[in-house]
Amino acid sequence: MDDKRYQELADTALREILDLFDDVDVDDADAETTGNVVSIRYRDGSRCVVNTQSAAHQMWLAGAGQGWHFSWDDAAGVWTHDKGTGDELLAVLRKITKDACGIDL
Repeated sequence: MDDKRYQELADTALREILDLFDDVDVDDADAETTGNVVSIRYRDGSRCVVNTQSAAHQMWLAGAGQGWHFSWDDAAGVWTHDKGTGDELLAVLRKITKDACGIDL
């Protein structure tokens, strides 16, 4: 994948993540963006961070005491965990959010 395609896919993913939190009360979960990073603060005090990794053409997620590196899967049209677990970026973020504040995104 070339850099331009990666940046388009990464930008779309960050927008999708922010959109997931549009209707969530900020007291439950507050998502903010700075550059290529989305930081989420949950009501229980935990945090989650999603950021781009341009050099590796990946999206990285840290939350719930774990970290994931996601690569774009053209066939599936999603960001999938690079360790072959089948975990998908938005699905992992939804689980972290559900566990942290009980909200289904």
